[in-house]
Amino acid sequence: MPDQMIYRPGLDGVIAAETQLSYLDTENEEIVIRGYELIELAGCKTYTDLIHLLLHGSLPAGAERSNIEASLIKEYSLPQGFFTLFEKLPSSTHPMDALRTGVSALAGHDERLEDHSPEVMRTTALRLLAKIPNIVANSYHILQQEPVIEPREELSYSANFLYMITGTIPSEQEVKFFDRSLLLYSEHEMPNSTFTARVIASTNADLYGALTGAVASLKGNLHGGANEAVMHMLLEGKTTDGFRHLLYEKLQKKEKVMGFGHRVYRNRMDPRASLMKEALRELAKEKKREDLFDMCEAGEAVMKEEKNLYPNLDYYAAPVYYLLSVPIALYTPIFFAARTLGLCAHVTEQYANNKLFRPRVLYSGPRDLHP
Repeated sequence: MPDQMIYRPGLDGVIAAETQLSYLDTENEEIVIRGYELIELAGCKTYTDLIHLLLHGSLPAGAERSNIEASLIKEYSLPQGFFTLFEKLPSSTHPMDALRTGVSALAGHDERLEDHSPEVMRTTALRLLAKIPNIVANSYHILQQEPVIEPREELSYSANFLYMITGTIPSEQEVKFFDRSLLLYSEHEMPNSTFTARVIASTNADLYGALTGAVASLKGNLHGGANEAVMHMLLEGKTTDGFRHLLYEKLQKKEKVMGFGHRVYRNRMDPRASLMKEALRELAKEKKREDLFDMCEAGEAVMKEEKNLYPNLDYYAAPVYYLLSVPIALYTPIFFAARTLGLCAHVTEQYANNKLFRPRVLYSGPRDLHP
């Protein structure tokens, strides 16, 4: 193998793209989003603000924010007859698989499918951001043989998303924490799903194809599916002592404990998790479920002591969603709905300065065989 070809399993540490969108600055412990620090943005901005920032390159000023909201509201509804797609799926279908099917099917309804110009891409991104929460919520309701919950135009983007899931108009505090989770999930440099989307887009495939691949990537429990696994562990543990015992048992059996560890944040807690931890503290107090917060803190202590591992975003997002009455099976679809923003921005950037991804391999098989 030539000296310049270095094999890095999992492409660990390999720089695969140049971007102006985001950067995980581990040296300064910052998540940079178009020049802003994500945690600082989460303290004073909303997910809608991030939409303008990532798609247009600046935070909204004047009427720009209300224009974004208005554009989203116009696109909430799905094409006529779209829900019959989910009625044909087996009831055992995982919501991520239904979402993957729905995103792919939307492509057929886009007359400008092959137009990759920045202006059209921004319009398409807004259409997807408006429609995907509808797909997430109502594909689940259909699979559960529950009635479809239509979007309400008078609600904010995040309030409407949560309403379509639960059927109940959420409180201001519930909207605040749900919106914060969407913001924190919105963009995170180059995880597997984003890399997948950019690889697909590099072939000049359309945005829907790139997002369909990203859904498949995000379903895996080593990426997006961890939040579901975390909540199932908490419910299995039942109590603080029970959860501690469960974690010790898993560690003894050398089983992977989901919600801990991160390929980038190796020696500290994911800063996004810190924000969701505070959200859980407040929400648990309001809903008189301090026991759930205590369980999470106990689990955090166990993993730090035993494995020197720290929580990632999924660990504290899961119990927040649980207290917001979100079905566990929708945790990962919500992650994807939020990340759709970052994915659309990355695909748009890929089209603008495209280079087909074509890596090589380190061959370790036999040689010089003859028939």
